[in-house]
Amino acid sequence: MKQHTTGRSPAVWALVITSIAGFMAALDNLVVTTALPSIRESLGGELEELEWTVNAYTLTFAVLLMLGASLGDRFGRRRLFLAGLAVFTGASAAAALSPGINELIAFRAVQGVGAAIMMPLTLTLLTAAVPPARRGAALGIFGAVTGLAVASGPLIGGSLTEHISWQWIFWLNVPIGLVLLPLARLRLAESHAPDARLDIPGTLLVSGGLFGIVYGLVNAGSKGWTSSTVLTGLIAGAALIGAFIRYGFRAKHPILPMRLFRDRAFFGINMASLLMFLGMFGSIFLLSQYLQGALGYSPTEAGLRMLPWTGMPMLVAPIAGVLADRFGGRPVVVAGLALQALGLALFAAVLAPDVSYAAQLPGLIVGGVGMALYFAPAASLVMSSVRPSEQGIASGANNALREVGGALGVAVLAAVFSAQGGYGSARSFTDGTVPAVWIGAGVVALAALVALVIPGRRGTGTQEQEEAEVPLPVAA
Repeated sequence: MKQHTTGRSPAVWALVITSIAGFMAALDNLVVTTALPSIRESLGGELEELEWTVNAYTLTFAVLLMLGASLGDRFGRRRLFLAGLAVFTGASAAAALSPGINELIAFRAVQGVGAAIMMPLTLTLLTAAVPPARRGAALGIFGAVTGLAVASGPLIGGSLTEHISWQWIFWLNVPIGLVLLPLARLRLAESHAPDARLDIPGTLLVSGGLFGIVYGLVNAGSKGWTSSTVLTGLIAGAALIGAFIRYGFRAKHPILPMRLFRDRAFFGINMASLLMFLGMFGSIFLLSQYLQGALGYSPTEAGLRMLPWTGMPMLVAPIAGVLADRFGGRPVVVAGLALQALGLALFAAVLAPDVSYAAQLPGLIVGGVGMALYFAPAASLVMSSVRPSEQGIASGANNALREVGGALGVAVLAAVFSAQGGYGSARSFTDGTVPAVWIGAGVVALAALVALVIPGRRGTGTQEQEEAEVPLPVAA
């Protein structure tokens, strides 16, 4: 018997399943950060290898997200969602069993492949299952859950590392994935995009370009900015990205149609997302280690002391959704980014080898409020900036640009850290972290300025009438 996706129950199931899957994928971006000192002690590795334990995931995640969206549109979104979830779950178990740092990096890369297939389809499946009248609220909840995952990564990673072992930051995904797989098969409806096609040339161009840039940045600290390895990676990567942009304007069916960026809403929210993740991810990568390496906190103590930052999305996200419904997404996103930049600046201004926790609190609280204000309306702004038939690729593009920003943030700010300081002492750790976090604050402030180009009163249902005319998919 076929079950139609109208009604309350399918929408609720879709929200629960996609939110949990999105939480898992987003959590693994930063859950490793507070475990890095323990991983370094257990498996060895210098700063370059530690960067790759984070960037191996974010890089494969970023470069394959748009391909994952295209595969789902072509072969079935639920089918590919299940495949991505299975790969992600299996790679999590393999990462937990890694005998060395190189194996861990490799399995983190496979995790990113699974997340890249799974993550862009979460928003598409959720949008198809939820009626237009409730779509803004559902996307707001999804965005808040994703934001909570990003923010709570250091606390969860620190607690598991200290009280059990660092391997459990990966084992945690396995039972959740095993429960979600049958639920998704039974409760999510299958859907396809009309005339969906794969874009192999575009995928190769963007994948090669992003890999070259991030590879060059990660190796800059150890090999030097003028080394042939670094310069080759950066120049070749930039050339391939340029070719990808040109291809996106000319190709008949590109993986990312560049014409979408002519829309101010799509351009504004995507560029702001890239810059925000660049500044925030790079800063969290260093700050979570700074609390342990410079201030001497245990992994759990470091995670708990970041709780005012990580806990704010739970308190503020519902308010952010109400504000976005009333005033539009743009002012809420701009305010959120401005507060994040201010929070990082406050943190950078007080950093010292013996800084008190009271001095850290203002930056943590302000940054957490800003994060909540950004994440809640961001998903609605993305999905409402394109036609319903383009929502899959829009979701993939937004997630890809966010992950690119995260990978670049870790690489760039870690390079600044290496140039100005190091792991040798609390003073050296502080000397490297302070300028890096100031740069992170400046990048997020730039994101707030970019978000001003988003048109007003657009982001929570401007296309509901058009979407309502599109028939919802039928469960297989």
